Amino acid sequence: MEDVKILVVEDEGIIGLNIKKKLKSFGYTVPAIVATGEEAIKMAEITFPDLILMDVRLKGDMDGVETAEKIRKNFDIPVIYLTAYSDDEVLEKAKKTEPYGYIVKPFKADDLRSNIEIALYRHKTEKSAQEKVCSNSI
Repeated sequence: MEDVKILVVEDEGIIGLNIKKKLKSFGYTVPAIVATGEEAIKMAEITFPDLILMDVRLKGDMDGVETAEKIRKNFDIPVIYLTAYSDDEVLEKAKKTEPYGYIVKPFKADDLRSNIEIALYRHKTEKSAQEKVCSNSI
């Protein structure tokens, strides 16, 4: 497996550390765990991770959905929501950001890993398709 960097955006410190431990056991690198949308955007710009695991509820002024939308527009980094919230209102709001997954806590480690692998594969194939379209239109 290539060195895959995953940024964890989680406002509960113990949960963030638990997620980091699971990710490291899968062979992923975790450049940071952040608790606010503002920190997530800053770390995305600094570390440019391959994927972001995003909680919906965050500390600070921005929630995870607003943060994911800004990251998607500015950096083209895939986001998987990893949250305890699964009500219809939150789901509808989250769908508008075109996430690569939505996992409800508590989650199974195998579910997390398979969602990450599918998201990384999907993002890679979408980028390849975009590059082919761009090179064919020149």
